[in-house]
Order: sequence, then structure tokens, then C-alpha cells
Amino acid sequence: MSTVSTKPVLTRGTVVIDVEACKGCDLCIDACPPRVLEMTTHDHNSRGYRYPRLRPGCTGCQACAWICPDFCFQVYKYVTPKEIPAPSALSGDAAPSALSGSQVTGEGRTA
Repeated sequence: MSTVSTKPVLTRGTVVIDVEACKGCDLCIDACPPRVLEMTTHDHNSRGYRYPRLRPGCTGCQACAWICPDFCFQVYKYVTPKEIPAPSALSGDAAPSALSGSQVTGEGRTA
């Protein structure tokens, strides 16, 4: 029996994902150094493509934004790193977004 950690995760940044622009190429998943992006398994955008979801632990490194051929990512770094509660179970499409009302600095790449 495996246990899922509920320990808070230190998060230094977050991303906003343009889900409708995504074509599900998976390039961002492999490019993410902290491995906090995962593709949806059951959710699809209006064009029928799976898209990435963010789990807690983003470092704001911008690797996803640089690799994405469709400019789907806006990356933000928190002024002060924050701890985000780890979800009790990451069941595919139930992963929460790390973006909240905290202060962020805009370091995103735009088209």
C-alpha cells in the first residue's frame, strides 16, 4: 500500500496555461525540471486535445514557456516562495492549480 504525502510543497512560481491554445504535444512535460506538469487524462480542450495541469512545486524556471511551440504558458515567480498544501491524492485530472492571490512578478514570455 503506497501513501501519498500531504506535506506542504515549497513553490517559487506558477504558470497560467492557455488550455484552448494547447495541442497536447507533451513537450512541456519532459522540459519541466521539477516535474510538476502532467497531462490531463480525461479532460480535453474544445479542439479535443489533452492539456497540461500544474501541481505544486513550480520553480518559475520558464522551461515550459521556452519549449512550447504554441506560446501557451505565462510564467510568474513569487516574490517570496510559499508553501502550498499537497493534494491528498493526485488523481489525474483533479490536480489543483498553484495560482492564487499571492504576489507574483511577471517574468512570462509572450507572443
